[in-house]
Amino acid sequence: MFSDDDICDGEGTMNDDALSQARRLSDTALLAHVKVLAQREREATVALVAHLAIIDERRLFLGEGFASLFTYCVRVLHLSEHAAYNRIEVARAARKYPLILSRLADGRASLTTVRLLVPHLTPANHEDLLKAAEHKGKREVEEIVAQLNPQPSVVSSVRLLPMGRTGAAGVPTEAAGTGAAPLACPPAADRTAQQDHPPTAHPAAGAAAVPARVTLPSPASIEPLGARRYRVQFTATADLRDKLTLARDLLRHQIPDGDIGEIVDRALTLLLEHLARQKFSAADRPRSRPTNKPAAVSTTRYIPAEAKRAVWLRDGGRCAFVGRNGRRCEERGFLEFHHIVPFSAGGTATADNLELRCRAHNSYEATLFFEGLQAGGEGDRSAAQDRSPRRPQAGAGVAIRESACPQRAHPASGGFPGPRHDGSDGSAVADLPMTLHQARAGP
Repeated sequence: MFSDDDICDGEGTMNDDALSQARRLSDTALLAHVKVLAQREREATVALVAHLAIIDERRLFLGEGFASLFTYCVRVLHLSEHAAYNRIEVARAARKYPLILSRLADGRASLTTVRLLVPHLTPANHEDLLKAAEHKGKREVEEIVAQLNPQPSVVSSVRLLPMGRTGAAGVPTEAAGTGAAPLACPPAADRTAQQDHPPTAHPAAGAAAVPARVTLPSPASIEPLGARRYRVQFTATADLRDKLTLARDLLRHQIPDGDIGEIVDRALTLLLEHLARQKFSAADRPRSRPTNKPAAVSTTRYIPAEAKRAVWLRDGGRCAFVGRNGRRCEERGFLEFHHIVPFSAGGTATADNLELRCRAHNSYEATLFFEGLQAGGEGDRSAAQDRSPRRPQAGAGVAIRESACPQRAHPASGGFPGPRHDGSDGSAVADLPMTLHQARAGP
């Protein structure tokens, strides 16, 4: 373990050998000590916030030559602007609601989540709101705030952005589709969405090109507006805009107002069905193997569709790695089919020997397995298998499929649920994609 003297010198700067001292710790000691350090950081943060609250109350920053506590924190305490803002907002709220400090100290709340709640805290609701936000991240607390203060729905629109890139000679490149009118709906919003953009000014021949000063578009975002309502914003290409325009025209009978949100919803429904078939062989009528015919033992890396479906449903479309502390990995992206006994070591492509893994844990377990074989030879193979995580409880995937979730039927789109254009009920495909986008609270 480090002592306080080992970590910091008299001037409060990190010792040069801090990294080397951390490297000397065993894995167990390193994991244990980092928790101690995180608790110390929380305690120091609470003490700093409390001190800032009293400094603000006494207006001591004025006597130090600063017009605001924010400037004092940035110039004297050398906090970043973001860190100073968060701590000042929380400090002022903590004077009214001291419970905030205890929530910060024990890690049940963070500065960011408390700062999001501050404008909505009252003497009547502050305990309930702090309780609801315990151990939640920024996005989850934004959902709580959106329900407390619902915002009106935004008008669906597509607008031409100013040019944000310059060519090799410094000449701004022309935006594709400049001559096209903005796509907006409902039609009444067209006047608001349409804005004239000045034509691109091209320098005369031989003249030095001057890069245009532009404001780059904000990154893609999904912001909650209220209960189960979101504002989605992203930058699209001219091709995507043309596809939206064509889809809107073709769907006028089903979507008279041309709502872009409805069009995107239908498109994603079809995409999820396609991904379900591609990723884990979803099928409306999957072929079943006769009960009296044993499964063939695969001698290749090919994974049968039947095995893919069984593994995906059993593991709930989520990495099934379980750590030594019993915690299961929550990743649902970059999933791969993991052989418990690797194919190169004689493992078969059957549901019993397959589990879902995120890319990181798939690589991690492969490393453990082969390092174990190299260290212990053939006899260590069982030990390597013992390190494989515990599987989710039986039936977990079925429970996910049967979870109630409101969905809109799109008879014309072939979406799920509801009848499909091919006459089938689409139930098999309807069940499987739920693990892709609705089983977020899976096992």
